[in-house]
Amino acid sequence: MSPTTSFKPKWRVLKSPKNNWSLPEMVSDTTSGTDKRWLPYLYVTLMVIILTTIFWLIGYAFTPVNIALLYLLPVFIAAVRWGFGPSFYAAVIGVIAFDFFFIPPIFRFTVGDVRYLITFAVYLAVAAFTASLALQLRQRVEEARAREAVTSALFALSTQVAAARDLDGVLQEIVRQTFVTFHWSAAIVLPDKSGELQLRAKYGFEANEQDELLEPNVMRWVYDHGQIAGFGTSRHSDTQLMYVPLKTESKTHGVMCIGTTQQLMKSPSNRERVVQALAGLAAVSIARIHLEEEAKRAHLSAESERLRTALLDSISHELRTPLATIIGAATGLIESAEILSERDQRELLQTVREGAMRMNRLVTNLLGMVRLESGMLQLNKKWCDVSDIIGVSICQVQDSLQNRSIQVNLPSTIPAIAVDDVLIEQVLVNLLSNAIKYSPDESTIQLTVAEDNGILSIEVQDQGIGIDPREAEKIFYKFYRSTATKNIPGTGLGLAICKGIIHAHGGDIVAKRAPEKGTIVTMHLPIEDAEGYLIVTKGDS
Repeated sequence: MSPTTSFKPKWRVLKSPKNNWSLPEMVSDTTSGTDKRWLPYLYVTLMVIILTTIFWLIGYAFTPVNIALLYLLPVFIAAVRWGFGPSFYAAVIGVIAFDFFFIPPIFRFTVGDVRYLITFAVYLAVAAFTASLALQLRQRVEEARAREAVTSALFALSTQVAAARDLDGVLQEIVRQTFVTFHWSAAIVLPDKSGELQLRAKYGFEANEQDELLEPNVMRWVYDHGQIAGFGTSRHSDTQLMYVPLKTESKTHGVMCIGTTQQLMKSPSNRERVVQALAGLAAVSIARIHLEEEAKRAHLSAESERLRTALLDSISHELRTPLATIIGAATGLIESAEILSERDQRELLQTVREGAMRMNRLVTNLLGMVRLESGMLQLNKKWCDVSDIIGVSICQVQDSLQNRSIQVNLPSTIPAIAVDDVLIEQVLVNLLSNAIKYSPDESTIQLTVAEDNGILSIEVQDQGIGIDPREAEKIFYKFYRSTATKNIPGTGLGLAICKGIIHAHGGDIVAKRAPEKGTIVTMHLPIEDAEGYLIVTKGDS
């Protein structure tokens, strides 16, 4: 629409999505309801006739002063219900009826006593003043009701908007609730990365109608200047929509385009206040979403930095120890091979092997954590013998046992279980390695297997320092190290990987303090239907 084009109101019926009401969108010069404007005057006339009849029938019970005062009732009712015009009409016909029926000479409009003219003048003044007060009271009540309705609607709208989390959802909820609550068609435009205003949400417009109604030049002006414009304002008033900047203290986030030309608010100031409130709510919601996204990015960045620092610290410590051991043993073999006995050489080779195994477990855990964090963990399930998995796991930690021992408690029959045996072996190796690490020399590590109600439980119990009940869940967090074990080498990844693998199998893993001494870590795995397949063992070992 060009600046010189005159605005011609159009009619369009909008359908509410919740109620089947219809509403004309544009205000047009119309005489709808004119034929009903005389009804208040008819009602006032009937009230005066009824009062006059009552006074005439029982007039002996009233003095002229009482009758004059009672004629104020129609005046007050008309002022409260219909406004000043009908109320003043009630005062005039009340004076006429009072003079004609109750002031001598009766049935004439003449007045025998001039003092009655003063009475009539005072009556009309009192009636006008009463009508004015009643009208003001009515207006105050209507304004209070309108403010209450707007406040309730805005509160409901803010509640609905607060439930939406993503930006597009928030914008769509704002324009939808604007239409449902105020019957105003609405659209929101936001700048893209290049700064161009793009339509992000709309509601209440007919198909492709926004192309005709939305004025790009006006939207850009409102966005750049941060001022309201469009219909009902002093700027670009020839447009069919009102354009409101979505502005907070820090910046202008976009523009809200509202079809406020519906005849819903008699006062333009009230309409502008509601529009500003809607725009303010939309701006705050957009700012909230942006701040939440920035806070989330900042949190992820900080968490990533923290994890990277912890990972580097742990890896540097964990790798240096076995590397130093391997380098020392290998150097001894190279430089002193001729003078070392066969037993000494075997011990050095054993040291090299233990260091390599430790490094292998560290690399395995790191790779496992990467797979878990990236969602690349794929389970290769097959029916497995639990005793075989336990045997392989014990073999892998055999070299690190030193003076400790492992006691395995197996029931006579164990159902086969569908798991990824390689990953479950990794879990068991981590649990046994932790038990060995925290157990004193000459102690026994208990490994117990049980089955109950379709759940297979594998329990590893050590005789170490035990665990604080407050840390029973925290030890499964990445890089978490208990304050009581800070002096013991470790990355804090083993139990986190165990938890991820067990959860991937649909199971659970928990830790608790042993009744007497040490810690008990138990993993629970669901047993699927193995068609009656059982593993028969020789008993406890």
